[in-house]
Amino acid sequence: MSKPAILVVGAGDATGGAIARRFAREGYVACVSRRKKEALADLVAEIEAEGGEARAFGSDARDEEQAVALVDTIEQEVGPLEVLVFNIGANVNFPIRDTTARVYRKVWEMAAFAGFLAGREAARVMVPRGRGTIIFTGATASLRGGRGFSAFAGAKFALRALAQSMARELGPEGIHVAHSIIDGAIDTAFIRDNFPQRYALKEQDGILNPEHIADAYWTLHQQPRDTWTHELDLRPWMETF
Repeated sequence: MSKPAILVVGAGDATGGAIARRFAREGYVACVSRRKKEALADLVAEIEAEGGEARAFGSDARDEEQAVALVDTIEQEVGPLEVLVFNIGANVNFPIRDTTARVYRKVWEMAAFAGFLAGREAARVMVPRGRGTIIFTGATASLRGGRGFSAFAGAKFALRALAQSMARELGPEGIHVAHSIIDGAIDTAFIRDNFPQRYALKEQDGILNPEHIADAYWTLHQQPRDTWTHELDLRPWMETF
């Protein structure tokens, strides 16, 4: 029998990669997707070096035909899609007077519209089997719009609404839909190189460890349906909220 598959849309070097590795250790085939397939080579190699299975896909998550084809290929060539994690960030900061229509539209396409496409296609193959988990990665901006974050907050608000609507529709079909709010800086090269003072808080557990985020996602997937979590917020102990 084919192994179950997880699809991580937006599998970067930090959170998305950690999630893919975590599920691969549990026996899932980690299907990882970014616009440029070659950017996933190191992640696939890491998973395989640990004894797991992985497959990289180059796909524009904003393109409907590519979103459909991605899920169809996984179903036909890899195995049943049991888990979808939509992890595209699209975090930008511009004063409202400097936010162009192009920027606002692109951020919405990446962080909201692409989530709709991925979620719809996952539901298409999960519902007939009566099982599956769909997790959307949110942010602080999912709950409140900050100064300069009009585009990002608008998209993340929309993604959260999508998750709520899908949870109400798909829960009775056996599909667990969850939305996670990552409220704080994550241990990434970007934070290390651009915000060294913030990164220094790592020594005090003051930024989020991607591996620990991945553990939380695995826990979400393992929950029995009588105690499903819909919204989970993760933040360091020192983060204000």
